[in-house]
Amino acid sequence: MSLVTLLPFIVLIGAMFLMTRSAKKKQQQAANMRNEMQPGSGVRTIGGMYATVKEVNEDTVLLDAGPGVDLLFAKNSIGAVLTDDEYNRIVHGIEHDLKSDSDVVPDDASSLTETDAPADAASDDKSVDLGKKAAEPADEADEPADEPTADAAPAEAKTDEQAKKSDGGSEAK
Repeated sequence: MSLVTLLPFIVLIGAMFLMTRSAKKKQQQAANMRNEMQPGSGVRTIGGMYATVKEVNEDTVLLDAGPGVDLLFAKNSIGAVLTDDEYNRIVHGIEHDLKSDSDVVPDDASSLTETDAPADAASDDKSVDLGKKAAEPADEADEPADEPTADAAPAEAKTDEQAKKSDGGSEAK
């Protein structure tokens, strides 16, 4: 048998070895985590229930799921042992803040404007002049522009004259 025919079998055996090695490593970590459980620590079961460890036995764990609710679980059913901060954050909604003296970040951008006026007062219904026209009072800008203004009439006359000049043949006849 040549090396070329043995190479696929060697690669297949190597891949199987690597996969079983990583699976064994994960099982070992999970077993260590379960063995390090102490009464009073918060846990999450593989079913997704959060509880506090009350008592640890060889193969079982007694969990306190609430006032007067004690549940007996197999040790293998513990999915994760949580830190105190993580357990309190998930179960009780308590955020442990290491920087309690620092400023609180607001949920909106109102603090960036540095005004004490509410947002409704800040948004006026006045139009903003972008410098395209001569300054007009706010009242005329709010009205519909059905009638041509005095400024618009000369502009229309100029465009009519330019159209006649560019026509070419209409004035020559």
